[in-house]
Amino acid sequence: MSWAAHLTILPVLIPALAGPLALLAMLRRRVLAVGIGLASLLSLLACALALLAEAGDGTIRSYALGSWPAPFGIVLVADRLAAMMLVLTAVLALIAFSHAVLTRADRKGWHFHPLFQFQLMGLNGAFLTGDLFNLFVFFEVLLIASYGLMLHGQGAGRLKAGVQYVVVNLVGSSLFLIALGILYALTGTLNMADMGLRVAAVPAADQGLLRIGGLLLVSVFALKAAVAPLHLWLMRTYAVSTPAVAALFAIMTKVGVYSLIRVVPQVFGEGAGAAAWVPAPFLLPAALASAVIGFAGVFVARSMAEQAAYAVIGSTGTLMIAVAGWSAESLGAALYYLVHSTLAAAALFLVADVAARRRGSFGDAASPGPAFAGRGTVALMFMAAAIAASGLPPLSGFIGKLLILKSVAVLPDWGWAWGVILCTTFLGVVGFARVGSAVFWKSADCEVPPAPATRHDLAAPAIALALLAAWSVGAGWASGYAGAAAAQVLDPAQSVRAVLKDAVS
Repeated sequence: MSWAAHLTILPVLIPALAGPLALLAMLRRRVLAVGIGLASLLSLLACALALLAEAGDGTIRSYALGSWPAPFGIVLVADRLAAMMLVLTAVLALIAFSHAVLTRADRKGWHFHPLFQFQLMGLNGAFLTGDLFNLFVFFEVLLIASYGLMLHGQGAGRLKAGVQYVVVNLVGSSLFLIALGILYALTGTLNMADMGLRVAAVPAADQGLLRIGGLLLVSVFALKAAVAPLHLWLMRTYAVSTPAVAALFAIMTKVGVYSLIRVVPQVFGEGAGAAAWVPAPFLLPAALASAVIGFAGVFVARSMAEQAAYAVIGSTGTLMIAVAGWSAESLGAALYYLVHSTLAAAALFLVADVAARRRGSFGDAASPGPAFAGRGTVALMFMAAAIAASGLPPLSGFIGKLLILKSVAVLPDWGWAWGVILCTTFLGVVGFARVGSAVFWKSADCEVPPAPATRHDLAAPAIALALLAAWSVGAGWASGYAGAAAAQVLDPAQSVRAVLKDAVS
């Protein structure tokens, strides 16, 4: 069997091996750990691009670990959606890793590089797994790694936020296990493709319990996505994290969104009886509330990092407005906007760090400070990131919001969706303008801090902004691919044929 046959497992296997190697290397020379991390990330990007190319024609690759056939064994599934998320993860990880190394933020603790690799292992596993129990396992892997990364650099603020973060996620994990127990008791399987077939046979007397299990599962995913009212943990966690870590965390909420998009059509689609489309009555109101809360937070934020954290909530709300449509057009618009919002949030966190490093004791506070060297360049980068996060032309946020507005126009409550998206865009513009003018255009009467010894810290945010521009230029191809991925997700029969080959033949 050629190495290409094992391509699907490599995004999980590579960081699983690189993590321990980086830990051992750091005991001798830190530069070896950096080299191992970089080699791992480049390998992950190559594997993800290979899977993306293969999935482009609609191919769904199923990989049975140990050659145990589904639904009895562990199965990994790589389709258009999974491949797109793998590429996004690898690109974002390279940006965050580069910033951490160039700014020497990785030196603030011993275990940054191993934890970074284990975080990627959990993320990639969550995007590839074909069964709910292993989705839980990979959730735990990425969460345990994120606990350590969030505390990287130490500090009382991080410790306090870390305790809150751990408690919230422990509650979410407990609810996840309860939901899995209910669904397994009713269907006898945790394989998503198989469960999608079996929910139709659940007796009428158990339909209420099936609905409870589905709602619990959706609630866990909403907690991971930081959808209102389950969003309160995110602001403090992201705002106090090391900026490179916060940039990587920009994709953490997208794991929850991805899980909703993956699980609901497959398991709780048209054939699920009383549990069909379980989140439908609640998802749109929660999405509207998230968008309002997030961009209102952008408007009143007291620091650039806090503003970026609120922008994550607001963009997730906008994204979930499109997901709530559960149509190929709305999900396609959501997937296009998902990539944009992840890169835009990462750019905001990194630009905030660049400004904070140059302002000395003023940090990234949303108040006038010293006129530091290179302020014009950093101001332009902040303006570009703010334009992207707000959804103004010419960057991809504008295209994404146009696609969302068009796709939700057929919904019964389209007026609410349009009103919230347009009003929150205005709130975002005003909020970013307020902070930008205070930080970059007003000066306090104080001593100017020394210019930074290097401009290398500009590289990572510049790459993120360049990718946003590329996502705009390639909007035709990108939106087409996103639409095809959405159509594939909404056709569960394709996954059933790919995963349960022997069972349905």
